Amino acid sequence: MKTSYFTFGQGHAHSVNGFTYDKDIIVKVTAYNPRQVMFDTFGAQWSFEYDECPDLKHFPRGVKELN
Repeated sequence: MKTSYFTFGQGHAHSVNGFTYDKDIIVKVTAYNPRQVMFDTFGAQWSFEYDECPDLKHFPRGVKELN
């Protein structure tokens, strides 16, 4: 299993099960292929993948784990 952190660009906003994912939040994914989980959930509408959690000062909504 691998943990990756993902962010969204300015124009990327998604509503999944009533929760909004946007430029102000970091998504944490732990899976065998975290990148594939992002594509399955958000398509190609996200921005960057990180091995470590980015600095939260740029993401006021914090970290949301995607299950």
